[in-house]
Amino acid sequence: MPSKVRDGCIYQYKNCKILWNHSLVEEDLWVREGKILNPEKLFFDEQAYADVQIDCKGCIIAPGYIDVQINGAFGIDFTETEDISAGLKKVSHGLLEHGVTSYCPTIITSPKQTYHRTIPKVKRCNGSKNGAGILGLHLEGPFINKMKKGAHNPDNIQSFPNGFSDVVDVYGDLNNVAMVTLAPELERSGEVIHELCKRGIKVSLGHSSADLVTGETAVNNGACMITHLFNAMVSYHHRDPHLIGVLTSTHIDQGRSLYYGLIADGIHTHPSALRVAHRIFTKGLVLVTDAISAMGLPTGEHWLGHQKIEVNGKRATIAGTDTLCGSIAKLDYCVRNLLKNTECGEVIALECATLHPAQMLGITDKKGTLDYGTDADFVILDPALNVMATYIAGEQVWDSGLIQGL
Repeated sequence: MPSKVRDGCIYQYKNCKILWNHSLVEEDLWVREGKILNPEKLFFDEQAYADVQIDCKGCIIAPGYIDVQINGAFGIDFTETEDISAGLKKVSHGLLEHGVTSYCPTIITSPKQTYHRTIPKVKRCNGSKNGAGILGLHLEGPFINKMKKGAHNPDNIQSFPNGFSDVVDVYGDLNNVAMVTLAPELERSGEVIHELCKRGIKVSLGHSSADLVTGETAVNNGACMITHLFNAMVSYHHRDPHLIGVLTSTHIDQGRSLYYGLIADGIHTHPSALRVAHRIFTKGLVLVTDAISAMGLPTGEHWLGHQKIEVNGKRATIAGTDTLCGSIAKLDYCVRNLLKNTECGEVIALECATLHPAQMLGITDKKGTLDYGTDADFVILDPALNVMATYIAGEQVWDSGLIQGL
């Protein structure tokens, strides 16, 4: 593949299986000027053919992965770094190796000044050879329940007794925000959810002790996601299933869509829990890493916010405790791990990192599919779903070097 895409050049990726319409089909993928082409219109309307053909040697082509919850990686903590621009640049570039072409940098529960310093500087942008694109910030807190704080600093947790005005006061500028995680049991949460949704911001429910009815009410008010299912919430109980029970609720208004994040890192969620979630509500499953600054770093001591953490193997905990504080898994590993532990099949495993997060964010017209006219952000995978190459806007931005000629 040429190092730079030529203007107007038509690229044909052949000898591959592409993720198309919920199936892996033996079809060619056609790309021009950063977009997926409809080959029928190309042949019959334009009577045009490929300028460059790329033999994929039997590999799989899937949309680029989307991670909607990542706190940092490669030594960068989005919450604490003073130079957020440099931090984003480093993480964005590092994610390409793992097939991630778009993501939501996540800021955990913080004091007001952190939000006011950081939010205006994190601009939405498309990806490039320099790194994955940014879809907007995910603000995880500070409006959460202290009883389910997880690794969040309880001194920074807040409520909103004055409603949405408190949210604006804490966050300041909301223009660069794509998602907010909050606890729906907080007083006036209905008003806050409604106002966030009016501004096009997706609301996720998490770090919460909410009962089932409260969760259902929040979804009917506009919330569309549950943050890292099973983690930082009340466990399922047969008398009150709490937030987990919302996945099977019959009391959600018709037409409402619901998704849930799942950390399939082998640590946060037991394989049995992965299977339960997958079998109950496959179409809402969104793989997330919840990765922290220690992702991509060696075993030892690191930092998450102001808290010292310890990395030992696949586990990251608050130093001196057994409290998990995020994952160090990469999203491509989570895809393979979901496939291994649920036997869901390659299509579903891939859609949980592509189509489903794009649906949740409402961006399937551009991302998350290989539909005609969408952005040519895609990954080439071997049959075991290892990333062989990553493309953004039709340009190869990372290559494993294991397949010659791509």
